Amino acid sequence: MPNNKSTAKRLKQSLKKRLHNRSIKSTVRTSIKHFEAAVAKHDKATAETCFKEFVKLADTAAGKGIYHKNTIARKKSRLNSVLAGMN
Repeated sequence: MPNNKSTAKRLKQSLKKRLHNRSIKSTVRTSIKHFEAAVAKHDKATAETCFKEFVKLADTAAGKGIYHKNTIARKKSRLNSVLAGMN
């Protein structure tokens, strides 16, 4: 437990921020799952749409500091190569 007001406030802020960041990470992971499901069904149009949605969500999360920029670059690169390999 915090011993003074300022540490109590920081604890409260960090818990709130952690929950917010966790929800954004969950949304990004869900968009990846939607993309992978479209790839598994060999539906290129849906996969492209899901990839664009993922890129938007991921870049927003990286811009807010929730993910490191290189982590997002790596994820985008890997998913893009999967998308390019679809026939």
